[in-house]
Amino acid sequence: MSETFPFGENTLVYKVLNKMFALTDIDNFQSINLKCEAEWAMELREKYPAIIPGYHMNKKHWNTILIDNSISDAFLQKLIDHSYDCVVSTLSISAKDKLEEIK
Repeated sequence: MSETFPFGENTLVYKVLNKMFALTDIDNFQSINLKCEAEWAMELREKYPAIIPGYHMNKKHWNTILIDNSISDAFLQKLIDHSYDCVVSTLSISAKDKLEEIK
């Protein structure tokens, strides 16, 4: 996993093997964008007012989670893990092998 600032000094982007799985504004931590399976993304948006289509992202595969204390820390961690897993699932076999080597 790596942390980068490809969109400016305020937007922290988390990547796994150069593929984004999370991003947030480090100066104004009011939300986090996370990748999500399309069907679950829609379900989450319907169930939780603090989960909306991804801001400046592909609305089908990204959600923005508003940090307003309506989502528990444990559930937020589950969403982060899911985002990471979504990205890892799209990696090639050789990339997955490389990931295993660096873990």
